[in-house]
Amino acid sequence: MLKGLKNRAYVLAAVMSCNLAAFAVGLTITWTSPVFPKMNNSTGNLDENPFDAPTTTEEQSWIAALLSCGAIFGPFIVGLLADRIGRKWTLVYACGIPLTAAFLITAFAKTPVLYYVARFLGGLGVGVVFGALPMYIGEISETSIRGTLTSFINIFMVGGELLCYAVGPYTSVMWFSIICAVFPALFVILFSFFPDSPQYFILKNNIPAAESSLAKLRGTDVGGIKKEFATIKENVETEMKNRGTIMDVIKNRGSRKALLICSGLAGIQQLSGIKIVLTYTTDIFNASGSSLNSDISSLIVGLVQFASGFSTPVLVDRLGRKMLLLISAVGMVISEVPLGLYFYLKENNYNVSYIDWLPIVCMIVYIITYNFGFGPLPLGLMGEVFSADVKAAASTVAASFNAFMAFIVVKAFSNLQDAVGPGVTYWIFSFFSFLGIIFTLLFVVETKGKTFAEIQERLNR
Repeated sequence: MLKGLKNRAYVLAAVMSCNLAAFAVGLTITWTSPVFPKMNNSTGNLDENPFDAPTTTEEQSWIAALLSCGAIFGPFIVGLLADRIGRKWTLVYACGIPLTAAFLITAFAKTPVLYYVARFLGGLGVGVVFGALPMYIGEISETSIRGTLTSFINIFMVGGELLCYAVGPYTSVMWFSIICAVFPALFVILFSFFPDSPQYFILKNNIPAAESSLAKLRGTDVGGIKKEFATIKENVETEMKNRGTIMDVIKNRGSRKALLICSGLAGIQQLSGIKIVLTYTTDIFNASGSSLNSDISSLIVGLVQFASGFSTPVLVDRLGRKMLLLISAVGMVISEVPLGLYFYLKENNYNVSYIDWLPIVCMIVYIITYNFGFGPLPLGLMGEVFSADVKAAASTVAASFNAFMAFIVVKAFSNLQDAVGPGVTYWIFSFFSFLGIIFTLLFVVETKGKTFAEIQERLNR
């Protein structure tokens, strides 16, 4: 066992360093939760607002939504660069640097327009992470632990979200943004020392570099990876004989199924309301009228989210992806229905003081079950179900669709809530979570313990 851990030390270090980008994404997504109450002066302290006047609901909706708008285009950058300069440098140049710049802009900007620019720029970096990071981790991982290592993306993301809840409410917007900028900058520095994936070097016909990369990642010399390298090389060369485009994705039965699975899971992920929970956590608790301080409630949610994030790496290669997705969808339905009921009763002037604990309980259940499956697995499956010849093109479409759905949900949330009330809004989210159960049962294929070749064989049946 100790020898196995030693041999995997390098690949674990590579995964940890590249996941600093995922940590920065968590910071970027949840940054608005502690900042919005300061911008709209709901904290009661006018000095905390970086602007001359409180932000309007419309301005806040654009600040929140433009992150997802930028993320729509991030995957296209991955599709353009991943096979040209590699997965590694795509992440460094198109993710680490833009995220650092975005946080620095928000640290010193004094107008909402500059915040719009920063959030769109940050969204580009977020989109690149969702497109390139699962691709890189999926390619450097051994089959037996691929699901576990891919799940670390979610752990690092929720770690970044926890830092937002823990630090954001108690620091100024400027210093909070500067602290956030440290992490993508650290990612750029540390990840630069690790190699690109063997698959990328094979694509570039740089066999010595591919062998060296795989040997480092497996903690052995070139002689110790001959069998695995031959398999990888054969798979990549076979799949790359006919260079895939988006039209090839549509024409191929297996690729169509894979795209349907990834796009469907991404759509349900966003329509379940996760971006609303992460973007407006503090405001949601403020609106609930709970006796528990909203900042403390948000921190509790962050702690639960971080702790529950460790469940997937432990369970994903035991129970499988499909079972975890089903558990996740059921849990989200169970949590969102009573949350909607609480807000429905409150907005219709019923006395809810005796159940003012319900919102925090519902949020905790939602976060735990979301992190079981629909948090990490749609992104992880993206790195598993596409063949190498269409992976770049298909991942671009799936990740871009995910961001597009997030943009629609976040931008429409305020208007939807004004039109039908928060109670019905959360019931709508619960309906889409229920659809997640049906979709998983009917369409998702199990990838646990399967090689990339076996997964493709299953999809093409």
